[in-house]
Amino acid sequence: MKGKKVSDSRVVLAQVMNPADANCSGNIHGGVIMKLIDTAAGVVALRHARANVVTAAIDRIDFHHPVYIGDLLTLKASLNYVGNTSMEVGVRVESENPITGDRRHTASAYLTYVALDRNYRPIQLPPLIMETDEDIHRNKEAQERRQMRLAERKKEKQTH
Repeated sequence: MKGKKVSDSRVVLAQVMNPADANCSGNIHGGVIMKLIDTAAGVVALRHARANVVTAAIDRIDFHHPVYIGDLLTLKASLNYVGNTSMEVGVRVESENPITGDRRHTASAYLTYVALDRNYRPIQLPPLIMETDEDIHRNKEAQERRQMRLAERKKEKQTH
């Protein structure tokens, strides 16, 4: 199976936050941001697999700053790691006040996706080709997170 470059599936998604996305104080709901994260990451996974993909896990989402009505939210998503049937996508979320131009790193997340065939069984994924030192660094960190996830799952199974 021919490998695919990180840049082949990278996605940038931008959206203005509206009143329907916010609570009564004008702060955007974390769930709205989480949905956008899953959407951006899902597109990355879909582009790499060229098959139906499902969210298997969300490692963590860290919110660093609030987002307000009128802010421009930009999500940058790319593959960090590809295994046999699963892949990790990293998403960086930035918010921008379009009037002042102030930008903030709002959130980061790591999501795991699995590609499925027509019978909803996992399929083999194309290997990931890293192009830059940053790609290599992200891949190394993703492999470490994967090892921690696997160890956690093993521990959970032993306690149940």
